[in-house]
Amino acid sequence: MVQLRELLQTSQNSLSLTALIDSALCVGAGGSTGSLADKPIIRAADGHLLIPGSQLKGRLRHECEKLARGLGWPICESPVPATMCSQIGLSDPAFQREDYTVRHQVFADGRSQHHCLMCQIFGNPALPSRIVVDDLVCQVTPDTLPEVLRPGVTINRRRRTAEDQKLYFLETSPVNVQLPFEGHIHLELDCPDYAKALILAALQHIHALGGSKSAGLGWLTWNIDDKTVEASAWEYLAGGNAA
Repeated sequence: MVQLRELLQTSQNSLSLTALIDSALCVGAGGSTGSLADKPIIRAADGHLLIPGSQLKGRLRHECEKLARGLGWPICESPVPATMCSQIGLSDPAFQREDYTVRHQVFADGRSQHHCLMCQIFGNPALPSRIVVDDLVCQVTPDTLPEVLRPGVTINRRRRTAEDQKLYFLETSPVNVQLPFEGHIHLELDCPDYAKALILAALQHIHALGGSKSAGLGWLTWNIDDKTVEASAWEYLAGGNAA
């Protein structure tokens, strides 16, 4: 059996993250059983609460894309494969720049492959991701956390009234107890040098995770163990408008 821990030992470095939940967390698992809630909260096999790494990775890519576009870098349109670098990188002149050339990635006819900053970090259908995002797991003993059910009702947007017989319940973490969710972001050996800088900047734009954020759920504060970034990485990112 392949052990993920052994594979990650070759990582260039890892960012250790802790998300302190300032309100209550609602990361639902549709179809789960074992709770009276219509949308139970996601738990690990041992019962610990968690935030899926896939959710955090998706939010990170979205925020990184916004930052890179603001700095003038051409960025493809994810997540539709037809509008990502695996397709538009073949023909769009904006993506034919030298710094979008990926080493050791060529087509069958020998042509170089071109991928934008985001695809070089997070991957696309033709290029593997260069980072691995762990699930963020709450290490607080599950038996000490009470089940919290939050009622809600479906609203008819046309009539602006509550729908009949549409009461539902969401399961959340306890409110205002500063639960810590811990995990890592692993940067592989071939991850671009600017990746850490972009990820750290993007994390500062992620203020909430999970569902019902507009209702005040999932708001958080990040604690990051290592925020040191080479000055050359920031200088490189600032040159997005250069041809």
